[in-house]
Amino acid sequence: MKKPLCVNIYSEFITLLKFLNANMGCLKYKRSCAIFLVCSLLFIARQSNAATLSKPNIVLILADDLGIGDIGCYGNDTIRTPNIDGLAREGVKLTHHISAAPLCTPSRAAFMTGRYPIRSGMDYSDGHRVLMWLAASGGIPPNETTFAEILQKHGYTTGIIGKWHLGLTCESRNDHCHHPLKNGFDYFYGMPFALFENCDVMGGPIIYIPFQSMVMWWSQLVALAVFTLLIGKLIGLLAISWKVYTCFTFCGLLFLISCYSLYGFSQYWNCVIMRNHEIIEQPMRLERSASLMVKEAQAYIARNQQRPFLLLFSLLHVHSPPVVTKMFNGKSKHGPYGDYVEEMDDMVGKILNSLDEKGLKNNTLVYFASDHGAHLEDRKGNIQVGGWNGIYKGGKAMAGWEGGIRVPGIFRWPGVLTAGTEIDEPTSLMDIFPTVINLGGGELPDDRIIDGKNLMPLLQGHVPHSEHEFLFHFCGIHLHAVRWHQKDSGAIWKAHYITPIFHPEGGIGCFDVMLCQCDGPLVAHHYPPLLYDLSKDPSEAKPISGDTEPRFLELITRIDEAVADHQKTIMPVPQQLSMYNAMWKPWLQPCCGIFPFCWCDAESDHDQTIA
Repeated sequence: MKKPLCVNIYSEFITLLKFLNANMGCLKYKRSCAIFLVCSLLFIARQSNAATLSKPNIVLILADDLGIGDIGCYGNDTIRTPNIDGLAREGVKLTHHISAAPLCTPSRAAFMTGRYPIRSGMDYSDGHRVLMWLAASGGIPPNETTFAEILQKHGYTTGIIGKWHLGLTCESRNDHCHHPLKNGFDYFYGMPFALFENCDVMGGPIIYIPFQSMVMWWSQLVALAVFTLLIGKLIGLLAISWKVYTCFTFCGLLFLISCYSLYGFSQYWNCVIMRNHEIIEQPMRLERSASLMVKEAQAYIARNQQRPFLLLFSLLHVHSPPVVTKMFNGKSKHGPYGDYVEEMDDMVGKILNSLDEKGLKNNTLVYFASDHGAHLEDRKGNIQVGGWNGIYKGGKAMAGWEGGIRVPGIFRWPGVLTAGTEIDEPTSLMDIFPTVINLGGGELPDDRIIDGKNLMPLLQGHVPHSEHEFLFHFCGIHLHAVRWHQKDSGAIWKAHYITPIFHPEGGIGCFDVMLCQCDGPLVAHHYPPLLYDLSKDPSEAKPISGDTEPRFLELITRIDEAVADHQKTIMPVPQQLSMYNAMWKPWLQPCCGIFPFCWCDAESDHDQTIA
């Protein structure tokens, strides 16, 4: 354990004093030397202490799929979130905080790098919109720099507890090229993948209906092809060798196994808990994951309290399935999802209490947010199990509508940030990258475009406006909307070029496909774009037209120019979510035990030992 500063100074003082005593030539001036030495050491101690205090501890708490309307300080008056609400009272609440993408993987890539995910290839192109398999080869590229990497080089110990979802391996099962420890973190405990319905072992595997229908159709087609080839071979109609037939049958079987794994094996393949590079639980047990991750976070804070640390507490809550401990089961007014939110709030409270107990509250910047908006289409039967986005239209997977990308954003740093402050300026999850690097004494990379802005001047009230003039909202590689902060007038214009087509009966989501699409027949294109003034119409209820806004064409022209300028900065990069990089690869599948029946459990319900 690192010694306290005063102990080190005292030790050095005694050593040097003994040195003076041992040198008779200095005897005449011993008292003067000692006084000079004491003053020098006190000055060094003061400077060292100031340097330590100038680097605050940084605790970033990122929820998963949490709607901005799910917590009390943003308008919910039925779900109880006293700890998050208290965090807002003691700090700064952002009411115009925006994620850089409406889904997990691209949003988290932008959060970690301060760059739009399209710049790193971490968004949809021709494959998936998120990583769908732990055994996929896509992930955060090695040439990208995370805030953890920079802080690590400036004296911080860095840890992530919870969800990663930014890839794991590239070419072999154990290369772990995308692992958190390859991206600036000293310690990792949690899920290298993401929570899915299939991870609920007790609840049984669940697969979305559209995908289930596709799997069944392809399964029947493959089975029919195999049977037809066999009959043709046996009666002499097809001149194929048994080797070719066997190869075709094997490929068909491999296809069926990979598809049907969503019914069962994915619980064992995707739902994994790791400590650093080691799998310690496969499949994970959701009912105890919350308490174990809180204990890990508390232990991390305790063992690093003597030095500057970064902790990213990346919650699995409130992504489905909503599995909670007995303490919260049935306690809320909103069923399983409400229980889930209230348990999440309790987890946040325990982390904050750990900081208080260790005397770290005043020297710790705490940040709370969600990676994107709530999932409107998430339901079981006729019951919605996703969250609420308040007054904002749309939800998860919708890159343009506010409900998919407007998220809570709360900062607390006592004595530095004024308690009870509310800021209604456009800010982004990408802003965390330059903000924490600035606080940690680092410098931004100068070999790439950083889209985030340092928030400290805004948070401290030194400037009246956010540095963002334009924010661009991509759905994969497709630009869906643009936000223009016209600072001189105070207006915040929002232009939608592409919008998802809602289900005609529900009106709030894309129920037929479970997630709204980026392109194709399930989106509508608009030119001139739909235009809203978010400063007056934050719920995007009524678009502005040339009849209601005299400057309509002028505004659209300016936004079009900004889009053209921005598109020039987008360079071609390898697509990490391409069909090949996103597909399941058996040779990359992490497994403890006998494949495919992977199983291990190094944890215990009642006796958890944390290294």
